[in-house]
Amino acid sequence: MAQQKEEQKKYEQYVKEVTPVHSLPQNMAKAFLVGGIICVIGQWILNIAKGYGLDKEMAGAWCSGILILASVILTGLNIYPKLAKFAGAGSLVPITGFANSVAASAIEYQKEGQVMGIGCKIFTIAGPVILYGIVTSWVLGLIYWLFQLM
Repeated sequence: MAQQKEEQKKYEQYVKEVTPVHSLPQNMAKAFLVGGIICVIGQWILNIAKGYGLDKEMAGAWCSGILILASVILTGLNIYPKLAKFAGAGSLVPITGFANSVAASAIEYQKEGQVMGIGCKIFTIAGPVILYGIVTSWVLGLIYWLFQLM
């Protein structure tokens, strides 16, 4: 019994040593900083697109496309995962985080082939978001349509 308590104490000490200590204010500051920089870059792209004469919708489409492309390229170069580890939710919440999750799945499963690897696994993380987004919009559209009939 004493040996079991001693082993438990050693194990608890080991867990305490290897468990990373996180600072909530520091994590929030990192998330705010990186998320803010991503948003500033997006606003900069919007301003440039509007400067070239694009309307608000077209400038937004270009901005989204460029941010998605940049995220996928940075994911492929293994830079975005390092940014996500540093910034946490600050890099995962914007559209770039969604693109990162899709690209990371494709990269991870490419060795299993085009169909069974990439084709089956590309939406492993993003799939539920897409599924529930589509289902929710369909249900809300149906409710709206029924109210229009009344």
